[in-house]
Amino acid sequence: MKRYFSIILSIFIVLVSFLVVYNIKNRTTSNTKKIKKTNNIGSFQKTSTCIRFPYFLSKLRVPQPIAIDLSQQHYKGLAFLFGRGFNRAVHKKSWERFDYFGGYALDRSGNMYLTPMPFISIKPYTFNLQKNIYKLNSKTGKLDIWLTIDKVKTTSNNPFGITAIVYDCDNNTLWVSSIDKSDYFHSKGTIYHIDIASKKILQKLKGIDALSLQLIQTTKGKYLLAGLAKDNTLIALEIKNNKLLSNPIKLFSLPNKEEHIRKINIVAKNHLKIQTIPFSYSLIAQTIQEASIRKNYNIIWDNNKWRFNK
Repeated sequence: MKRYFSIILSIFIVLVSFLVVYNIKNRTTSNTKKIKKTNNIGSFQKTSTCIRFPYFLSKLRVPQPIAIDLSQQHYKGLAFLFGRGFNRAVHKKSWERFDYFGGYALDRSGNMYLTPMPFISIKPYTFNLQKNIYKLNSKTGKLDIWLTIDKVKTTSNNPFGITAIVYDCDNNTLWVSSIDKSDYFHSKGTIYHIDIASKKILQKLKGIDALSLQLIQTTKGKYLLAGLAKDNTLIALEIKNNKLLSNPIKLFSLPNKEEHIRKINIVAKNHLKIQTIPFSYSLIAQTIQEASIRKNYNIIWDNNKWRFNK
C-alpha cells in the first residue's frame, strides 16, 4: 500500500506542477495585446524639434548648454545644471514639495511637464503624488499640479503610477503612460493622449505598460515607441489621424532579460540610443547606484535588421 501511495503522490505533484506552470503562462499572456510579426517600421532621421528651455532661465542669464537633473543625487526633485562640467545649478526649494520626478517633456513655449516617481521609501502621501502630471511654468518658474488622473491607483505592491511622457510638436499634445495596477503577470497600464490647451484626454489605450516613450517619424509613418516595464522589449504603436492603433509592433528585445528601457533617443539616421535600468514593480532603492546600474546601447536599423553596437 505504501508503494502505491508513493506513486500516487508523485503523479499528484507532477500534475499540480503542470497546472501551476500552465496557469502562470496564461496569466502572463492574458493581458498582452496581439503583437504584429514585422519589426520593420521604415527608416528614420533625427529631426529638428520645436521644444525650448524655460524662458525664466534666460532671465536668470543661465547659458547653454543646460542639463536637466532629475537624478535626486544632489537636488531633490528638479535642477537645471550649467557651467563648466555642469558644476552650477538652478534649484528652487519650492520645487521639492512634490517629492521626486522620473520623466519630463518640454513644449514649444518652454513649459515643462513632469511625471512623478516614488523613491527609496513610501510615505503616507506618496500614492496621491503618483496620479499627477506637474507643470513648471516657462515664464515664472513656478511648479504646480497641472492635471490629476484620478483613475491612477497605486499601492504598496506597485507604487508606480504615471511614468513616461513625451511632447508632440505636431498638435501640441502629450503622450503619457501609467503602469499602476500592473504586476509581472498582468499588464494593466494605460497610454493617454492629452490635449494641452483643454487638458482633455483624447485617447486611452489600455493593456500596455510603458516605462519610456518616444515619438518617431519614419518612411512608413508616425509611431510611438515604448520601452516596456514588464520585460526587455521595445515596441512601436502606429499613429494614424492622431490616434494610436491598438496592435503593437515588436522591434527588438535587449540581450539582458533583466534590463528595461528607461530612455529612448533618436541620435542620427536609423540610429537609436537607449538607456536601461533593472526594474521591479515593487519599490527598491535602485536609483542610489544609478551610475553602475544604468547602461546605454546604440541600436542601428540596418539591412532590415536591428543591430546592437557598443
